[in-house]
Amino acid sequence: MSTQTTASVSTHILDTSVGRPAEGVAISLAARSGHGAGWTALGGSATDADGRCKDLPALPEGTTHVRLDFETETYFAKKQAEEQQDAPRVRDSGAFFPEVAITFAVVPGEHFHVPLLLNPFGYSVYRGS
Repeated sequence: MSTQTTASVSTHILDTSVGRPAEGVAISLAARSGHGAGWTALGGSATDADGRCKDLPALPEGTTHVRLDFETETYFAKKQAEEQQDAPRVRDSGAFFPEVAITFAVVPGEHFHVPLLLNPFGYSVYRGS
């Protein structure tokens, strides 16, 4: 929840290769206060069955930049294993993008919802509402 002195962040992931939410993707959150400042790891969570991550840590006062790190390799390896239980191996396991790191600027008092549209060979992000 944002206050007048802090911003807040939320995210969700849609796997566009199947048109469904991406469940179980680990996400970590880091913040910094200023362009040249070092990153502070704040913790993380994982997406739920709806692809949403509802319990990301709060941002500290003075945060100007946020980084979301999405651990996509484990998600795609699990998804591929499930798909190929009864089928021959089609391609090597693993993901072209084993992780996705998104860095963006925030301002106090605003909420930033940053959805990730994901598939095995590409991704897109945007500022949602």
